[in-house]
Amino acid sequence: MQRRKFISQSAIGLIGIPSIVKAANPSTTLNFATAEKTTILFQGDSITDAGRKKDHYYANDANGMGVGYVHQIVTSLLGQHPTKNLKCYNRGISGHKVFQLANRWEDDCLQLQPDILSILIGVNDFWHTLSWGYQGTSEVYEKDFRALLDRTKKALPEVKLIIAEPFVLRGTAIVEEKWYPAFSAYQKAAKKIANDYGAAFIPLQAIFDKALEIAPVSYWCPDGVHPSLAGAYLMAEAWLATLKEL
Repeated sequence: MQRRKFISQSAIGLIGIPSIVKAANPSTTLNFATAEKTTILFQGDSITDAGRKKDHYYANDANGMGVGYVHQIVTSLLGQHPTKNLKCYNRGISGHKVFQLANRWEDDCLQLQPDILSILIGVNDFWHTLSWGYQGTSEVYEKDFRALLDRTKKALPEVKLIIAEPFVLRGTAIVEEKWYPAFSAYQKAAKKIANDYGAAFIPLQAIFDKALEIAPVSYWCPDGVHPSLAGAYLMAEAWLATLKEL
C-alpha cells in the first residue's frame, strides 16, 4: 500500500503532464504510434544537444544522445520496443537559432528521412538579442521556422511533426524581467506554427510552471534555461505523453 501511495502522489502525477499535453492539443488527431522501423529525429539547441558527442552520429548511439531529455526518451523507447527496430538520432547543437538549423538541414535532417521530427528551438533566437548582438525578432523567428517546415514537408511529405515550446524559468541570474513580454511572442509563434502545420505541441512552459509548485527553480532548471536531470525527466515524460495520449 505504501508503494502504491508513493506512486500515486509522485511529482509526475501531481504535475499532470498527460492532461497538460492534451489541453494544449485540442484539435490534434495525429497518431504517433511507434511503428516498426520508425526513424525519430530530435533537433534544437543546447537543451537538445545536452553535451552529445558529435562524432557519435549513428542511430541509437548512447554517446550521441547527450545527457538530457533526448537520452531519457530514447532509452525509454528502445527499452519498451525491442522488436520494432527504431532508429533515433539527436542533432541538436548548442547555441543554434532557427536559421542555423536551416543551414545544416540537408545533412542533419532531410538525408536522415525521419518519420517523426521533434524540434525544440527558440530560446537563443531571443536570448542572443540581449547579449550577443543578434538582430532577430519574433517575426523573423516565425518566418524562418515556417520556411524550414515548408522545406521539410516538401522533401518529406509524410513526416510527423512534434514542436516543443521554448521555455525559461524566472528567478535566476540569466532570466530577468527584461525577457518579458518579448519572449512570450516567441512562445506564441511556436504554438501558432504547430497549429498551422498540424504538429503536436508540447507546452513545456506550463509543465515547468506547474513543477515550480512542487520544487524550486534550482531543482528543475538551475540557470533558468538548461534543465537539470529532474527537468529533463519532465521534458521526456511530456514528449512520451505526446505519443501515448494524442
